[in-house]
Amino acid sequence: MISTTTLLVAAGALGVATYAFRAVGPVLHTRLTISETTRELMSTGATVLLVALCVTSALFDGKEWADPARPAAIVVAGVMAWRRWPFLAIVLVAAGVAATLRALL
Repeated sequence: MISTTTLLVAAGALGVATYAFRAVGPVLHTRLTISETTRELMSTGATVLLVALCVTSALFDGKEWADPARPAAIVVAGVMAWRRWPFLAIVLVAAGVAATLRALL
């Protein structure tokens, strides 16, 4: 069991570290130059991390595989988004696909 003091110290340290991390950007913005290649790599890295998170969330439910309805609905939503359908239509159709597949399986 974690003591209250330990929890408060950890929360305070996390708060200070978060504030310091956010403050570094504006402070070092004028002193540090980043090459265009590094900027592109950072942008690509952020995209890769986001896609990995989406794929993991789509395929797994905790430690188990997700039911087939979730990936199917995400694929349908992805195709609709690629075709530039309205957001509300994407959500409703994807939910309908997931519900239908779950009812059939």
